[in-house]
Amino acid sequence: MVEKSATGVQTALSRPPVRAGKTESMSERMERLNDTISRRAYELFERDGRVDGNDVRHWLEAEKECLLPVQTSLKETDAEFVMRAEVPGFTASDLEVNVEPRRVTITGRRESKQETKEGETLTVQGGADEIFRSLELPSEVIATKVSATLKDGVLEIQIPKAESGKSASVETQAA
Repeated sequence: MVEKSATGVQTALSRPPVRAGKTESMSERMERLNDTISRRAYELFERDGRVDGNDVRHWLEAEKECLLPVQTSLKETDAEFVMRAEVPGFTASDLEVNVEPRRVTITGRRESKQETKEGETLTVQGGADEIFRSLELPSEVIATKVSATLKDGVLEIQIPKAESGKSASVETQAA
């Protein structure tokens, strides 16, 4: 049973799809995101008078407009990695986790609607909020035995290591 609070935050555990290895849909999604960001960066280039030398700034600004930021953390134990990602407002059906031997990729897309009222006219603008986060892992993992749960806007991915490593408790933070 999935319960929702007044703010629409998911409070029950749910499981987003986890895929092992590369999928064609992932490469298609990456290509689509790259095209979207490229188009927006070019629009920013034109807006600024087609002046050379601002390509990195335009790209980063376009990326920021097109993708929502995802805060992640990675903890390592002897047997597994545990990755946590903050994805407020996304449901398990909006997310996809793709695991390769040394990489975890989280993608998500949700439709959003904004209603604005001017006078007596109600305008509904549709759009999409997207996330894309890819993280290299320090050692190989068993991609087919990964599990992921989503609760209260936090995605937790448990990733078993391919071979037991040295005793370590490493924690990294990434934006």
